[in-house]
Amino acid sequence: MDDLLAPVRQFLHCETPDEWVEMARDPAQLSTLLIDHANCENKAALTAHSLVRRYCLPKGKRHLLPQLEFYRELDAIPEKAEILGKRTMGEASLTVFAELERNPLLFPMVRLIQEELHHFEQVLELMQSRGIAYGPVSASRYARSLLTHVRTYEPAAVVDKMIIGAFIEARSCERFAKIAPHLDEELGRFYVSLLRSEARHYQDYLALAEQYAGEDISERVAFFGAIEAELICSPDPQFRFHSGLPVRSDSC
Repeated sequence: MDDLLAPVRQFLHCETPDEWVEMARDPAQLSTLLIDHANCENKAALTAHSLVRRYCLPKGKRHLLPQLEFYRELDAIPEKAEILGKRTMGEASLTVFAELERNPLLFPMVRLIQEELHHFEQVLELMQSRGIAYGPVSASRYARSLLTHVRTYEPAAVVDKMIIGAFIEARSCERFAKIAPHLDEELGRFYVSLLRSEARHYQDYLALAEQYAGEDISERVAFFGAIEAELICSPDPQFRFHSGLPVRSDSC
């Protein structure tokens, strides 16, 4: 686990504060933690799907992409032809999807969609077994605050979105490892089981950001790293999976 987490911790600019871990291990917060975690997994799949729609095809061709529900029915990561449903398509559509196959974003994002939806279903099953209803909870400030800094022109916008995706996945991985030892055995095993995929997700996002940028992105990564660390270490009135320092504490 240490070998897996070392690059994640090096990438992030700060560790999760102990005060957040203390709140996360409080049984009174378990419902909020699991509901928000489920929401995060679903949002991660939606984000990846929106990136495929936005950047893999021209606007007039985006309707040809499968809807998000399509990926819920896949038991394993198939070949690209199966992902795109090419067996039922005519020659005109095949030309469009040949263009898709050349896009480096497609396959990593489809794999991410499938894995995040699988994690979403796993969290729902855990909640159901514990009698926790899947109800609404407000979103944290975390992703919203990061996205306010996305540049408004391309390819800078997609590069920024990929970097933000990398930080979200890396922070998720780091927090899974942080809280796993403090939860009951079933939940602890579950969070440990997520570490490898989350670590890979952050690396996929970062590699794609570098590819789309076509230049060194270290300065931009450092920019978002500082913002992300501030969100994690500054007082936060909400408790969520990616929330900052609980307001009852005044230091990080």
